[in-house]
Amino acid sequence: MTLHRRAVVRALMQNPTDDLLVIAGLGQCTWDITEAGDRPQNLPLWGGMGGAVMIGLGLALAQPDKRVLVITGDGDMLMGLGSLATVAAQRPANLVIVVLDNEKFGETGNQATHTAPVAGGPSDRGAGTDLAAVARGCGIADSTTVTQEADIAVLARDARTKSGPIFRNVKVLVETLPNTIVPPKDGAYLKDRFRQAVVGAA
Repeated sequence: MTLHRRAVVRALMQNPTDDLLVIAGLGQCTWDITEAGDRPQNLPLWGGMGGAVMIGLGLALAQPDKRVLVITGDGDMLMGLGSLATVAAQRPANLVIVVLDNEKFGETGNQATHTAPVAGGPSDRGAGTDLAAVARGCGIADSTTVTQEADIAVLARDARTKSGPIFRNVKVLVETLPNTIVPPKDGAYLKDRFRQAVVGAA
């Protein structure tokens, strides 16, 4: 793995338009999107583990004229694998799911997730869980793993223009990053700010 998560997120969120709605999973993903530029159209979930894709799906269905980008981690995605089957059943053309997969549970001490290679044991299965293969198995046909720097520009373009649903598992480095740029921690404020940005004042 050679990709830097912050560089990937900056590329995805470069020059965002008002109709790009961004949902971020907990922890580093919340800090990643804020470092790329805090904006009312961002909804960081802070501690809502496992819910990023389902929130993104609901938003995509409710706002079909806007692009919805979910940026989450492998731990969060593993907790919500069933959401991929629901995404496939609904097939929202405006939904893009990007998993930043560093093969670690970053919020609890960097323990290996199931996407990490596994050696030994009764199965000796070698490579860990392939999230792109899981997404394809659920019925999201446009599901791939990204490992090369050259593919990031394509991913950024696809996230803005390609018909979805799209799933990309991006293999990123395990990094210790400064978390000095954080969004507000007031959930009610974030929800109200996001709602007003999407549908206007109540």
